[in-house]
Amino acid sequence: MPTAKPSLHSLRRARGFTLIELLVVLVIIGVLAALIVPNVLNKADDARVVAARADVGNLMQALKMYKLDNQRYPTAEQGLDALVHKPGSGPAPINWHGPYLEKLPNDPWGNPYQYANPGIKGEIDVFSYGADGKPGGEGNDADIGSWQ
Repeated sequence: MPTAKPSLHSLRRARGFTLIELLVVLVIIGVLAALIVPNVLNKADDARVVAARADVGNLMQALKMYKLDNQRYPTAEQGLDALVHKPGSGPAPINWHGPYLEKLPNDPWGNPYQYANPGIKGEIDVFSYGADGKPGGEGNDADIGSWQ
């Protein structure tokens, strides 16, 4: 039995996409990426700032518990490590019931949190230098501290 000859229309369909069709799809993908990617990147930076504020709040709570037990905050020399390990230097805590934290967190950018006693903006200050790891800055580079 002879086979039927394929029509010109069915041959065109079997060839695939034209160059113009592919270019239209690439342009659409490019436009969508240009609209979505900046929003996603900004959300990640915003999430880091929120995480840093939460960490600072948790550190301040642990420091308040330390003060309730010992009638004073750790010295600047003892630092935040006094929340995890009983201080061996400086005035010894009188009633250390730690650890007040399992471990000291780093800020979302991988840097250690800073501690000042006496504080510049309060009795004590706990803060992160932000994305750039340097004092001051604006936007994501701004300092995030217990005074905020």
